[in-house]
Amino acid sequence: MTFLGAKLPCRPLRFRFTVFLTSLFQPCCIAGVAVVNLPKNATLFPALVFFGDSIVDTGNNNYIKTIAKANFPPYGKDFVGGIPTGRFSDGKILSDLFAEELGIKPVLPPFLDPSLQDQDLLTGVSFASANTGYDPLTARLSCVLSFSDQFELFKDYISKLKKIAGDEKSSAILRESLIGVIAGNNDIAITYFNTPLRKFQHDVPSYTDLLVSYASTFVQDLYRLGARNIGVFSSLPLGCMPLERTIGGGLERKCAEKYNEAAQLFNNKLSAEIASLDAKLTEAKIVYVDIYNPILDITLNPQKYGFKIADKGCCGITGKVEVSFLCKCACSNVDDYVYWDSVHPTEKTYKILVHRILEEYYFNLTT
Repeated sequence: MTFLGAKLPCRPLRFRFTVFLTSLFQPCCIAGVAVVNLPKNATLFPALVFFGDSIVDTGNNNYIKTIAKANFPPYGKDFVGGIPTGRFSDGKILSDLFAEELGIKPVLPPFLDPSLQDQDLLTGVSFASANTGYDPLTARLSCVLSFSDQFELFKDYISKLKKIAGDEKSSAILRESLIGVIAGNNDIAITYFNTPLRKFQHDVPSYTDLLVSYASTFVQDLYRLGARNIGVFSSLPLGCMPLERTIGGGLERKCAEKYNEAAQLFNNKLSAEIASLDAKLTEAKIVYVDIYNPILDITLNPQKYGFKIADKGCCGITGKVEVSFLCKCACSNVDDYVYWDSVHPTEKTYKILVHRILEEYYFNLTT
């Protein structure tokens, strides 16, 4: 694959799986929900940068050859102008909402967008790629940007920053910015459970060890390049997504427990590793951010949050399996739904999630 003059080769595996379960959700915001009230003397971040999967991919996959895309209707129907942008949601996603709520900018652009301006780079971008994971094999399954690819793009970004702002200011931007990392969802849901490739080598405990090792190395690499405020997000309750309910939840489509158990095991190990890194890298603030439990609570208790439907998505004829190119139509009452398609929540869900994250973790990242 080629972008911005650089070539990142995608070497399709001999096993050619059609995996379009683009790593869970994308958070989005809704009108009528107030902005989080941050303290008046809060330390604001000059820029926001995200690495990860479809939760925070604001359109990078538009510029590479992959089936993991969402740049067509009905995706984006509630985005500004009703335009599909490659975000796997009806509107804004998690990365956009963080940028908006922190007062940085209304949306977070994808780094591969050729129309990016200097100001866009100064205030941050997303390097994320839908369908990717910590495991390099996960990215290869659908020819998307691996974490190694995203890291190379980040180095390119730093070079551009230096040309725009100079060495001193660019170093300050990196040091003071908020960096988010989100992955693990596709590794578990697709690479491990829906292909045989890793099961030949690993059971669930050893595979989650492998994922945490990849995550730890990535965070330390970010630190070496100057990142000092890093939030590492948990995996989601994978078994309670509409698609996994359909695949593994039986006739009653209950939450598929083997997916949730694997996600929880990964999260427990990741949390411990992030705490260890935070203690070790004393010049940085590295925080584990739990999004598993908030999303699980919303999914299991939808009425408490103003939803009516949590076991199927708004997008598609059934809402039970449709995602990406299978999504041909959408419901008329999206605010009733926790999930937009069979994998990704609606922007209303993500507005709630971002508020909870900022309320719980803001001071951990700024003190």
